[in-house]
Amino acid sequence: MPKTNYMRKLLMGISLICLVFSGYAQETPKVIKKSLLTIYAAGYDFQTAQNIRSTSLATVFGDKNWSKLNEIDMAFGLSFMKGISENLDYSINFFTGDTRYKVRDRPEINKKGYLHALDASLHLKLLSDKYFFVPYLSLGVGASLWKSRFEAFAPIGGGIQVKVIPDYFLFTNFQFRVPVTQGANNHFLYSIGFSGPLTETTDPEAPKPLPPAPPPPPAPPPVLAPAPVDSDGDGIEDAQDKCPTEKGIVKYQGCPVPDTDGDGINDEEDKCPSVKGMAKYKGCPVPDTDKDGVNDEEDKCPSVQGLARYNGCPIPDVDNDGINDEEDKCPTVPGVAEYRGCPAPKNFDAANVLFATGSTALVVKGKTELNKFVDFLKENGDIKITVAGHSDNTGSATLNQKLSEKRAASVKTYMVSKGVAEDRITSVGYGQDKPIADNKTAENRKVNRRVEFTIDD
Repeated sequence: MPKTNYMRKLLMGISLICLVFSGYAQETPKVIKKSLLTIYAAGYDFQTAQNIRSTSLATVFGDKNWSKLNEIDMAFGLSFMKGISENLDYSINFFTGDTRYKVRDRPEINKKGYLHALDASLHLKLLSDKYFFVPYLSLGVGASLWKSRFEAFAPIGGGIQVKVIPDYFLFTNFQFRVPVTQGANNHFLYSIGFSGPLTETTDPEAPKPLPPAPPPPPAPPPVLAPAPVDSDGDGIEDAQDKCPTEKGIVKYQGCPVPDTDGDGINDEEDKCPSVKGMAKYKGCPVPDTDKDGVNDEEDKCPSVQGLARYNGCPIPDVDNDGINDEEDKCPTVPGVAEYRGCPAPKNFDAANVLFATGSTALVVKGKTELNKFVDFLKENGDIKITVAGHSDNTGSATLNQKLSEKRAASVKTYMVSKGVAEDRITSVGYGQDKPIADNKTAENRKVNRRVEFTIDD
């Protein structure tokens, strides 16, 4: 074929393709997503992310070592989404759920609590919203709150958008949250949601309404009759009006819409017509979501039961030692329950507080051990204690009672001599009445001859 003919046909083909695409572009309007509100059901998955981090993605999939359904904590989400262009949307997303969050820089913290997360993301769609089935990729930035810890993360993921009807969509989303701050931890968020437009939607493919029909010919003038009486001017003649001096409606035979509970909101607009409420809540009282007796407008923790003196929040635990501040003698320092929230005395063992046989005098080893408890009391100046003396059942109960009292008093005297205020120590004796082992063997009797230390209320 001659070169000139080949070039001529090639140019004609290219011109034809350009004309087709040009016509298509002119006839097909751009489809950009309207403002949408999406409600999600979701799940937090920390275990799979931890497995991948400790091994590898290939190992997790090869061994099927991902989380079971009962290891995924359920969550709830809301999202605002709007289109930027045909293939790019943005969204602002909020998710919350009760989960066991593993703080990365504090591995010993492994408790359940509500994880609240807010992020802003961009969604790159592989197709426009004209199509029924649209895959997309997403990337964003976010922040989370778990208990009192604020952390930052970067959500990376993707999903499928399914158009149900114009402007209504079903979304599935798979998101991996990459830690940005030191305490944040890797985890997955799986979600499925349904969205609808925040403004009125129209179908561009719907048929146009027909033009209005021409007006009918004018009717002949009516025969005049005596004007009916309507005293209250509500359009209902007094003869049929049960409230002739008060404006009403036909449904209530000329009377106003009733207000059963007298809250100023008529029954047709009142969602709680028999209970006084507020217009803000459509005639219902202020809600109390967590049922703790503190309404949501005054409740600083509306989804967690609390107390009125803490504005609806639970009793705080500032040092996160599992003992709330009202029961914690050392509320700003992590401690143990045995010492009412204070740290245990270092290396102290009450079993080593020993006396000379049949005496109330402390042996050297006993004094050395008591010095550790004295240091503990000096470090925690607000603590008061009770020293309790106990004995075995050897000898008379009366003698054992006096011996236990004197040994407890001897311990108090020693600690006071070391600088502990006397009014911080109470000493009592229980004799042989509270054994912790039977007295049948010498070893058990030795265990029962003891001094115990308890933190006072």
